[in-house]
Amino acid sequence: MQPIAADTPAAWGAAALEAGRAAWTFTLDDRARRDLVVAVRRVGRDPERDLLDYRREEFDLGAAAVPIAAAFREIRDGRGIALVRGLPREGVTPAEFELMTWAIGLHHGVARPQGKASHYVSKVQDAGTVYRSPTGRGYSSNAELDFHTDGADVVVLTCYNQARRGGMSMVSSSVTARNLLAAERPDLCALLHQPFWFSRQGEQAPDEAPAYPNPIYDTADGLLFSRWNRNRVTSAQRIEGVPPLSAAQREALDALDEVLRRDAVMYRMWLAPGDMQLLNSHVTLHSRTSFEDFEEPERRRLLFRLWLAPPDSRRLPESWRNAYRAVEPGTVRGGIRGQNHDAHRRAFERRQAAALGMACAD
Repeated sequence: MQPIAADTPAAWGAAALEAGRAAWTFTLDDRARRDLVVAVRRVGRDPERDLLDYRREEFDLGAAAVPIAAAFREIRDGRGIALVRGLPREGVTPAEFELMTWAIGLHHGVARPQGKASHYVSKVQDAGTVYRSPTGRGYSSNAELDFHTDGADVVVLTCYNQARRGGMSMVSSSVTARNLLAAERPDLCALLHQPFWFSRQGEQAPDEAPAYPNPIYDTADGLLFSRWNRNRVTSAQRIEGVPPLSAAQREALDALDEVLRRDAVMYRMWLAPGDMQLLNSHVTLHSRTSFEDFEEPERRRLLFRLWLAPPDSRRLPESWRNAYRAVEPGTVRGGIRGQNHDAHRRAFERRQAAALGMACAD
């Protein structure tokens, strides 16, 4: 198979990404940090007020708006990864930090639900869940994760506390991985363009099946897109009616995972308190090492994860429709709708879509 978009900035290797780190890292200055604190505290984190009730126009990001917008442009048009350093952390409570994350999201997309409870912000912390189980989720465990893509166009991850040990973030370019496979094993690469079945981990909405087919790679408008989560593919094999993986398919998946973890491909980074990592799900895959936590609750590892459908999104492959429910550009799409996607949540999505000039499919 031929390489696809081999000259795109998203087709990077680890050494090149490190060498160009200054181009995808954005540091907030003192004024920008002060403006974010003022924006959050002016509105206040009312425990009686649902996050969905906050509106975009309530938060003026001030001097922080420009570098944050530049980071979002980088993940769309550049390498697919960006790091914003210096979100105010000292003296900021977890609730304020969560609201800050939410406020940034309100300016850059429509938040997407992330699980059975149809929640829109995930606290990434060890809650004792078992990752490798039919209902396991990585964000609530301390396990090492497989390389995977999250279920929305954009992933925002803000760091409040680091773990005592471990929890390193790893990111690989899915474009680079695919091009290496196309050169080394074109037979296996071709298989990755065919459907694999993904489990919904027991979090499906009432109108969704427990598993769905989706290729690992597909194209739209000449661009390459990826979608991969080994844990979900493995879980799907336990679901009635899902065809068993062939030996060749298993070999293709093993080959992909091997390429993603090569030193020349996989970029390693630590997220420090006050860091915000942005990822374009369609051109990157990410993972995390296992971690050990502090004993004190207030020091335990804590990050906040937000999934966004941005207003400037590109058309997705038609084969993504089962997962994203819509593939048209600039639409509210993606996420895990879950089992509590009620009128209140739908009203939020419509209101936020209107504020950003986006289409809301349902």
